[in-house]
Amino acid sequence: MTGLASVLGIIAVVLLVAVLAVRLSVRLGLPSLLLYLAIGLILGEAGLGIRFDDAPMTQSLGLAALVLILAEGGLTTRWHTVRPAVGIGLALSTVAVAVSIGVTGGALHLLLDLDWRTALLWGAVLSSTDAAAVFSVLRGVGVSKRLAGALELESGLNDAPAFIAVVLLASADSLQWWTPLNVVYQLLGGAVVGFGLGWLGAQALRRAALPATGLYPLATVGVCVLSYAAGQGVAASGLLATYVAGLVLGNARLPHRADTLSFAEGLGWLAQIGLFVLLGLFASPGRLPAVLAPALVAGLVLLFLARPLSVVLSALPFRLPWREQVFLSWSGLRGAVPIVLALVPLTQGVPGADRLVDVVFVLVVLLTLFQGTTLPVVARRLGLLRRGEPREIQVDVAPLDELGAGLLQVRIPPGSKMHNVYLSELRLPRGATVSLVVRRGEGFTPEPTTRLQEGDQLLVVTTETVRQETEQRLRAVDRAGRFARWRGETGK
Repeated sequence: MTGLASVLGIIAVVLLVAVLAVRLSVRLGLPSLLLYLAIGLILGEAGLGIRFDDAPMTQSLGLAALVLILAEGGLTTRWHTVRPAVGIGLALSTVAVAVSIGVTGGALHLLLDLDWRTALLWGAVLSSTDAAAVFSVLRGVGVSKRLAGALELESGLNDAPAFIAVVLLASADSLQWWTPLNVVYQLLGGAVVGFGLGWLGAQALRRAALPATGLYPLATVGVCVLSYAAGQGVAASGLLATYVAGLVLGNARLPHRADTLSFAEGLGWLAQIGLFVLLGLFASPGRLPAVLAPALVAGLVLLFLARPLSVVLSALPFRLPWREQVFLSWSGLRGAVPIVLALVPLTQGVPGADRLVDVVFVLVVLLTLFQGTTLPVVARRLGLLRRGEPREIQVDVAPLDELGAGLLQVRIPPGSKMHNVYLSELRLPRGATVSLVVRRGEGFTPEPTTRLQEGDQLLVVTTETVRQETEQRLRAVDRAGRFARWRGETGK
């Protein structure tokens, strides 16, 4: 019992420190993963002396955390936001992965004198990007929907092909002529399984009458995890099935949807914290200086050759401006996924796999420090920041299921075009009304002649049938002002 109390106490302290580290990372402009990794290193063999070197367990726990992270990513992705970037997102998560593996593998074969299969294995491990790290750096900085949507889709979709490539290259079996067909099956099969279970789960949750509100988020996440198991069960990609199922569920009309998304976001943070701390705990700091040189070589190849070339080839059919291509190239941050992928050859006994794990760990830290601190500057220099709209309005939903209604809490940020708009000019659909305005801490019931201001918080009551239309109208006015309809802004 004493040992259990100590373990739970340590976990609680780590969790609280990690939560506080999020705020610190925002102030420093760094992805929080670096601070989580640092916590793991402090707890590990070079710090407090906790020794943890179980590679199979680390890989299993890492994959479990990735499943939860992908589930949260799918559930919180708005389809209407990423829809304009579906083409480039799919290209970045497939074509770019293949190009990155080939270019990185070829360069490392020549520069580090690795045999071809080992070099391609290194390329496969390093081919997966982490857009979560990108968005943690760009929090509060706005780029176009197409760029944000492309990065969001890439982060959710490219883990699957990268994982498949690592498993194939780490295996002792030789590649066959039908191997590409197997890869296609795994990807398509995972997408089909995820879409099917996501759709069935949405139908079931809409018809279920669960006795407690908190059961709906649990059931929703359960469907996503079940999709992973089902995908793996039919020899398809469970990671892709998880993300697709989350995407379908997150964009369906579910009971207590706001509670579900909030729960999924918290679960995603917990998975990220646990994963990064675990990887920091697993690392051996004493071995890291010896791999600094190959890590620098691999980082330079990745940053200035493989990533830019993969983006250029992926973007050919979409005619992206060169500025957007440069930004996408610089946005290829590496996070926890490459470290987890590097554990696959280690658990399978591939020669030199321990060196690969150390190289990837150093590389993730170096690239995050270099790219993470310069990414906002690059976006600004390229002229990709949306001026006048630094942040979009935030809309939180509180459901009133028994009344068939909902409450929208709207916050008007600085720079919003909703500033100085009269309440009557919002032109909300019939069935929606602004019932309360809170300004500088004081609330009042608004009149049609009330002029909205930056910093106001609005409480909007709406029927469920017009809730989505109301949200779209609010976003349209936020982006284009009182003449949003004339300017073609729909808020989607």
